[in-house]
Amino acid sequence: MPHDTRTQVFIEAADLAALLASDTPPVLLDVRVPGEEGDGRADYRAGHIAGAVFVDLATELADEPAGPVGRRPLPAAKTLQRDARRWGISKNQPVVVYDDSRGQRAGRAWWVLRWGGVADVRVLSGGLTAWIAAGGATTTAIPLPDPGDVVITPGHLPVVTAEAAQAHARDGTLLDARGAKHYAAGHIPGAISAPTSANLGADGRFADPETLRARFAELGVDGTRSIAVSCGGGVSAAHQIAALASIGITAALFPASWSGWSADPSRPIATGAQRG
Repeated sequence: MPHDTRTQVFIEAADLAALLASDTPPVLLDVRVPGEEGDGRADYRAGHIAGAVFVDLATELADEPAGPVGRRPLPAAKTLQRDARRWGISKNQPVVVYDDSRGQRAGRAWWVLRWGGVADVRVLSGGLTAWIAAGGATTTAIPLPDPGDVVITPGHLPVVTAEAAQAHARDGTLLDARGAKHYAAGHIPGAISAPTSANLGADGRFADPETLRARFAELGVDGTRSIAVSCGGGVSAAHQIAALASIGITAALFPASWSGWSADPSRPIATGAQRG
């Protein structure tokens, strides 16, 4: 694992190409989902990076939705271990995840696997678009990976409950990773609007460390206060946590996020552009 915090979280297309050609290639996971709902398998079958295994976010990186636990509850450890082994992940093996949605879905895969104890997981910065722009080839051949032997042990990345998220909003920092319109329509009182789109450059790649540090500093995030991140259903929040991790700042995920918070009518709701 590289020592630089950015390269612990992200990998560039050229570096991925070199790694895939090495004697120790990573497990490569394709996490594409067209739109908010749907199935990315058709896009995957039409063309993907050679060796990549398709991962379905809704059924393999999340449990069934259920009211206060939110739209994308964390998967059970036993289920995640079964799927991760089917994807070909073995103990101490590096993993690279990518999508074609500016890292939003791949960020969830990065977070879930890191939470489950897979130590070396990186997001392809810029996703499939960056891979193709760098001259990378795609294929329609579907790989059949040898089963892995990874052991999933949840809890390696921090999470917060609804009560802890509310405490962060009041006494620490709670970032809301959704777009400004969704935030204004309703958010946890005290949460700070911090859309994940601001973590990216115009080319869809994650911004450089200096830009990210400045972006989060403007939001009052400098690593001195406890941080949690929320979104709609625990997907874009994971993307935000990856961006923070790349500059050495640890943040906890509120897995239920807004979809879980708003499912409980007893919880307060703020609207508009102000924190409330």
